[in-house]
Amino acid sequence: MTTPIPDFNIIEGLKNGGPQRPAFERTLYQTFFYFIKQGVFKYGIDEEYAASCYSDTIISVIHNIVEGKFEGRSALKSYCYQIFSNKCVDHLRKETTNKRQVYQTTSIDSLVFELPDGARNVVQQIIAKEQWAGITQKLQELGDKCREILLYFEDGYSDKDIAGFMLYNSADVVKTSRLRCLEKLRKMMNIKQSL
Repeated sequence: MTTPIPDFNIIEGLKNGGPQRPAFERTLYQTFFYFIKQGVFKYGIDEEYAASCYSDTIISVIHNIVEGKFEGRSALKSYCYQIFSNKCVDHLRKETTNKRQVYQTTSIDSLVFELPDGARNVVQQIIAKEQWAGITQKLQELGDKCREILLYFEDGYSDKDIAGFMLYNSADVVKTSRLRCLEKLRKMMNIKQSL
């Protein structure tokens, strides 16, 4: 069993930067990796999302240390756990208060236009509900990160805005992730044309 590296060494290693910084980042990541299992147990979230919360936590902690926002009033473990806990709670809030909706334009077969107006409206509503149910189900299957990126984008946020919200390195990373997520969604829904 290896001796844990003191908080001071990790903090100074991150602040000093240089070629040794990635080693200290890795050490920080590995030191509290067990938080993921605790998040699954304590908050009842799936392991994939707990791992995502943990990764986001480590990125935030590194950023705060490098920017001098971590003042050292608490142990590094306590500081990391508080951020991790907040991210898990945020996820639970998002799940319980579904404030966003995904809007999908209705693709109407040419035969629907031949129906009388009243019947056409009813058929269009049925089609819209079916499509909405299908998209909602597939978004749930996509995973939390993809769903969140796509919902932010659908709500009109730019890739740059999303990068800020979700703590991605750049808008280009968000764009690449968003396009991958869209491609997954297309495959799941058997859509050959672009959305």
